Amino acid sequence: MSTKKSTPDIILIVITLSLLAVGLIMVYSASAIWATYKFDDSFFFAKRQLLFAGVGVVAMFFIMNLDYWTWRTWAKILIITCFVLLAIVLIPGIGMERNGSRSWIGVGAFSVQPSEFMKLAMIAFLAKYLSENQKKITSFKKGLVPSLSLVFLAFAMIMLQPDLGTGTVMVGTSVVMIYVAGARISHFVGLGLLGLAGFIGLILSAPYRIKRITSFLNPWEDPLDSGFQIIQSLYAIGPGGLFGLGLGQSRQKFFYLPEPQTDFIFAILAEELGFIGGSFVILLFSLLLWRGVRIALGAPDLYGSFLGIGIIGMIAIQVIINIGVVTGLMPVTGITLPFLSYGGSSLTLMLMAVGVLLNISRYARY
Repeated sequence: MSTKKSTPDIILIVITLSLLAVGLIMVYSASAIWATYKFDDSFFFAKRQLLFAGVGVVAMFFIMNLDYWTWRTWAKILIITCFVLLAIVLIPGIGMERNGSRSWIGVGAFSVQPSEFMKLAMIAFLAKYLSENQKKITSFKKGLVPSLSLVFLAFAMIMLQPDLGTGTVMVGTSVVMIYVAGARISHFVGLGLLGLAGFIGLILSAPYRIKRITSFLNPWEDPLDSGFQIIQSLYAIGPGGLFGLGLGQSRQKFFYLPEPQTDFIFAILAEELGFIGGSFVILLFSLLLWRGVRIALGAPDLYGSFLGIGIIGMIAIQVIINIGVVTGLMPVTGITLPFLSYGGSSLTLMLMAVGVLLNISRYARY
């Protein structure tokens, strides 16, 4: 690996901070009414998001100056730690339950979601494994099975919470990395059929998941229950038109769209800023993915390339699924929109991940 450092990718920094700024504004706009009603403080969620953003930005700039090979050295310890945390979160009295999922560990007045950090730990570990065993990855038994076994073990523990959205992102990111490493498509087809059968089994095992699928196909069949969120999201996006109703002028945030500052924040953004505002955010994400792919392809070694591809794949999958859900193109999964949605663990993780990309960019040639 080259030891000559250059300046980090300034364009990536500007894009990330721009998305973060849009997110802070929209978290306040989307949550002010709900925060006033519940906490008598219109800035309740905005202040906490600003704190998370501050911690995340500090972490991003710190990691930007941390040699990305450090993640290779600590990959095993990181993933073991995350497995331990995934086990701890399932213990009653320790794990905090929200909306039917036991996914958080309380830390003072805040909470940490271990499954979010498992995504980054899995990327770091897979990048190490794939860079050291790339020649074996074409072998189903020697390359593909060992890597996917660990992924599906983590997925199984996340599903015990249960958290299908986070688990789906982690598996999707891992598959992208393994495919880029050179795995055979024929192996993926066989595993894909097996995975589809398992996915259908997960859906059929829980009535609320069946409702999510049926509500995605026809939300108006059950407009007051399973289809409620999608319908209210579409009611937000539709009136936004080309230029939107104006910043702060959303109607759906008045207790129609549940907790609009989280998974459905893009719907409020589209309502207030219209097609132009929504397109601008999608453009920023597209530019971020473009810079990330260039950095990954220009990395001086396989580990840096796989690490970069994993990070950019994770962000891309979350953006596609979140916007797909909000616009009614996919079933509701509970996945946040990177840098915009309210949430400490998710926001901090994403900024840390960008920090890793920025460090890779200091060595990359592109």
